[in-house]
Amino acid sequence: MQTRLRNFLVAVLALAGHLALSTPAAAATTDPLPSWREGPARQAIVKFVQTATDKASAGFVPPAERIATFDNDGTLWTEHPMYTQLAFALDRIRELAPQHPEWKTQQPFKAVLGNDLEALAAAGEKGLLELVMASHAGMSTAEFEAIVSDWFKTARHPRFKKPYT
Repeated sequence: MQTRLRNFLVAVLALAGHLALSTPAAAATTDPLPSWREGPARQAIVKFVQTATDKASAGFVPPAERIATFDNDGTLWTEHPMYTQLAFALDRIRELAPQHPEWKTQQPFKAVLGNDLEALAAAGEKGLLELVMASHAGMSTAEFEAIVSDWFKTARHPRFKKPYT
């Protein structure tokens, strides 16, 4: 149910943006949800947005009162196969590995260096926190910002082969 609600809200926001930026004539001739199949959910979204954006409607919501909330659900950034922050941490561990020969035999670092995602998953939250601490600590905010900025210049999403930006 949570996924359905999230998808509904994302579609509502997309449609609201489309309608807000379209002229009435353009909105009538352009499909606001071209990737959605006809059905009750699609109809409910379209009706809700039309009602909320129609000044003559009892359900009109003034633009200043329209609030959109996004959470970390992939609507604004990729989360599969992993969050961008984790991809950074893994790359950073690989970069720092020559300074830490003990990582070759110490989990969860050994899993990262061996590209063993199964062992990495088995390390759980504790293991991920160790990786984040090792990859994010021991530097100033400015140093961290520079390292991340440099990483973003070359890092590519493993599935899409595109820059994260």
